[in-house]
Amino acid sequence: MAQLQLACLCAAWCRLCEAYEPVLNEVGAEVAADGVALQLHWIDIEDEAALVGDFDVETFPTLVLLDEQQVHFAGPLTPQPETLRRLLRALLADLTERRPAVPGEVEAFAQRLRQRACV
Repeated sequence: MAQLQLACLCAAWCRLCEAYEPVLNEVGAEVAADGVALQLHWIDIEDEAALVGDFDVETFPTLVLLDEQQVHFAGPLTPQPETLRRLLRALLADLTERRPAVPGEVEAFAQRLRQRACV
Protein backbone atom coordinates (compact mmCIF):
# COMPACT_ATOMS: atom_id res chain seq x y z
CA MET A 1 0.00 0.00 0.00
CA ALA A 2 1.18 3.52 -0.75
CA GLN A 3 2.30 6.03 1.85
CA LEU A 4 -0.78 7.91 3.00
CA GLN A 5 -0.73 11.41 4.39
CA LEU A 6 -3.46 12.83 6.58
CA ALA A 7 -3.42 16.58 7.07
CA CYS A 8 -5.56 18.29 9.66
CA LEU A 9 -5.95 21.96 8.85
CA CYS A 10 -6.76 24.04 11.91
CA ALA A 11 -5.94 27.27 13.69
CA ALA A 12 -4.07 27.83 16.95
CA TRP A 13 -6.89 29.97 18.35
CA CYS A 14 -9.52 27.27 17.71
CA ARG A 15 -10.37 25.37 20.91
CA LEU A 16 -12.16 22.68 18.91
CA CYS A 17 -8.92 22.05 16.99
CA GLU A 18 -6.96 21.95 20.21
CA ALA A 19 -9.28 19.27 21.56
CA TYR A 20 -9.13 17.35 18.26
CA GLU A 21 -5.36 16.98 18.10
CA PRO A 22 -5.23 14.05 20.60
CA VAL A 23 -8.07 12.35 18.69
CA LEU A 24 -6.13 12.62 15.44
CA ASN A 25 -3.00 11.24 17.08
CA GLU A 26 -4.90 8.37 18.74
CA VAL A 27 -6.69 7.25 15.59
CA GLY A 28 -3.53 7.74 13.52
CA ALA A 29 -1.63 5.46 15.90
CA GLU A 30 -4.38 2.82 15.62
CA VAL A 31 -4.20 2.88 11.82
CA ALA A 32 -0.40 2.70 11.90
CA ALA A 33 -0.60 -0.26 14.31
CA ASP A 34 -2.70 -2.04 11.67
CA GLY A 35 0.23 -1.75 9.28
CA VAL A 36 -0.91 1.25 7.25
CA ALA A 37 1.85 3.72 6.39
CA LEU A 38 0.20 6.94 7.55
CA GLN A 39 1.94 10.25 8.08
CA LEU A 40 0.02 12.84 10.11
CA HIS A 41 0.34 16.58 9.56
CA TRP A 42 -1.02 19.16 11.98
CA ILE A 43 -1.22 22.35 9.93
CA ASP A 44 -2.04 25.74 11.38
CA ILE A 45 -3.56 27.54 8.39
CA GLU A 46 -2.28 30.91 9.59
CA ASP A 47 1.27 29.83 10.44
CA GLU A 48 1.57 27.80 7.25
CA ALA A 49 -0.40 30.00 4.85
CA ALA A 50 2.08 29.40 2.01
CA LEU A 51 1.54 25.64 2.29
CA VAL A 52 -2.26 26.01 2.39
CA GLY A 53 -2.25 28.42 -0.56
CA ASP A 54 -5.66 29.19 -2.07
CA PHE A 55 -7.34 26.24 -0.34
CA ASP A 56 -10.18 28.03 1.47
CA VAL A 57 -10.62 26.36 4.86
CA GLU A 58 -13.97 27.49 6.25
CA THR A 59 -14.67 24.83 8.89
CA PHE A 60 -12.44 23.27 11.53
CA PRO A 61 -11.22 20.64 11.53
CA THR A 62 -10.75 20.15 7.80
CA LEU A 63 -8.97 16.95 6.80
CA VAL A 64 -7.14 16.02 3.61
CA LEU A 65 -6.16 12.39 2.98
CA LEU A 66 -3.85 11.76 0.04
CA ASP A 67 -1.26 9.44 -1.38
CA GLU A 68 1.39 9.95 -4.06
CA GLN A 69 -1.19 9.94 -6.84
CA GLN A 70 -4.44 11.46 -5.66
CA VAL A 71 -6.46 13.14 -2.97
CA HIS A 72 -8.89 10.65 -1.45
CA PHE A 73 -10.76 13.00 0.87
CA ALA A 74 -10.80 16.75 1.48
CA GLY A 75 -13.33 18.41 3.72
CA PRO A 76 -14.54 19.16 7.21
CA LEU A 77 -15.17 16.31 9.61
CA THR A 78 -17.01 16.25 12.90
CA PRO A 79 -14.41 15.98 15.66
CA GLN A 80 -15.32 12.60 17.12
CA PRO A 81 -12.88 9.67 17.13
CA GLU A 82 -15.42 7.23 15.70
CA THR A 83 -16.19 9.53 12.76
CA LEU A 84 -12.49 9.65 11.86
CA ARG A 85 -12.17 5.86 12.30
CA ARG A 86 -15.15 5.22 9.98
CA LEU A 87 -13.78 7.60 7.36
CA LEU A 88 -10.33 6.00 7.41
CA ARG A 89 -11.74 2.45 7.34
CA ALA A 90 -13.96 3.29 4.36
CA LEU A 91 -11.15 5.01 2.48
CA LEU A 92 -8.65 2.25 3.16
CA ALA A 93 -11.17 -0.38 2.04
CA ASP A 94 -11.50 1.08 -1.44
CA LEU A 95 -8.25 2.93 -2.11
CA THR A 96 -7.90 1.26 -5.46
CA GLU A 97 -10.99 2.99 -6.86
CA ARG A 98 -10.50 6.18 -8.85
CA ARG A 99 -11.87 9.15 -6.96
CA PRO A 100 -13.52 12.16 -8.60
CA ALA A 101 -11.27 15.10 -9.27
CA VAL A 102 -10.91 17.63 -6.48
CA PRO A 103 -10.82 21.40 -6.93
CA GLY A 104 -7.55 22.81 -8.23
CA GLU A 105 -6.71 24.61 -4.99
CA VAL A 106 -7.05 21.34 -3.04
CA GLU A 107 -4.79 19.50 -5.49
CA ALA A 108 -2.27 22.37 -5.32
CA PHE A 109 -2.26 22.08 -1.51
CA ALA A 110 -1.81 18.30 -1.80
CA GLN A 111 1.17 18.74 -4.12
CA ARG A 112 2.84 21.19 -1.70
CA LEU A 113 2.18 18.74 1.17
CA ARG A 114 3.69 15.85 -0.80
CA GLN A 115 6.81 17.94 -1.40
CA ARG A 116 7.03 18.94 2.25
CA ALA A 117 6.75 15.33 3.37
CA CYS A 118 9.74 14.38 1.24
CA VAL A 119 12.01 16.93 2.92
